[in-house]
Amino acid sequence: MRWLALLALLLAAPAAAQTGDLVATDALRVCADPANLPFSNDRGQGFENRIATLLGQALDRRVDYVFFPQVQGFVRNTLRAGRCDLVMGTVAGDELMQNTNPYYHTSYVIAFRSDRPVPERLDDPAMKALRLGAIARTPPIDLLLRNGLIEHTRFFPLAVDTRHESPGADLLRAVADGELDAALVWGPIAGYQAKVKGLPLTLRALPSEPGAARMDFRITMGVRGLEPEWRRRINAVIRSHQAEIDGILRDYGVPLLDAEGRLQPP
Repeated sequence: MRWLALLALLLAAPAAAQTGDLVATDALRVCADPANLPFSNDRGQGFENRIATLLGQALDRRVDYVFFPQVQGFVRNTLRAGRCDLVMGTVAGDELMQNTNPYYHTSYVIAFRSDRPVPERLDDPAMKALRLGAIARTPPIDLLLRNGLIEHTRFFPLAVDTRHESPGADLLRAVADGELDAALVWGPIAGYQAKVKGLPLTLRALPSEPGAARMDFRITMGVRGLEPEWRRRINAVIRSHQAEIDGILRDYGVPLLDAEGRLQPP
């Protein structure tokens, strides 16, 4: 019978290699962008850096980073290459990775100067008198098209070298300085500029319209497929430390949506 036990171990070995051998046991190896505040940077100043530190403490592991710009090939060159075990801040349903449970729910927003409110709805005719701004090739472009506002919009580039350019910050600064009346932009970027950088901005969540691009997203962490135990461990940490995660997000001004999709008080 001993040879049967040996055979069973040999057959199980490939499966074990697939499900756990790539995950480091001495460190939490995090894949991250080195220059992408408010999310992460190589100085540990982003909210994803702080959440990663929280995870490392909960798992009793030091946090090691593999930095790579979040451009095409990010997952292939980091997580899938086995260089790290966790990607922070991925959209639920990302097909390149296995997703953990969501740890926050946020939205694209319209940001405007607090002393210069804008109409509640994009289909209000008064919107066509405003100078708008948006990041090219992002979901709010669909809303601008639907409401005939493209001609009234200044576009900022999406694909840039984040070590040298920050189009989201530039867009919101243009609103704060009065060059633009409002910006349609990803909520965490707007919230950071308002709360941490002190720009005089008010944020309003953009509603998802039937048949249009979605505006709100649940954010997860990404792990490799075939690592269910690792995914369960990360989910357990998220669940037991959700209040602390929420606190970090609020420190950075990230707009959070409740279960009904309503913007929570900051």
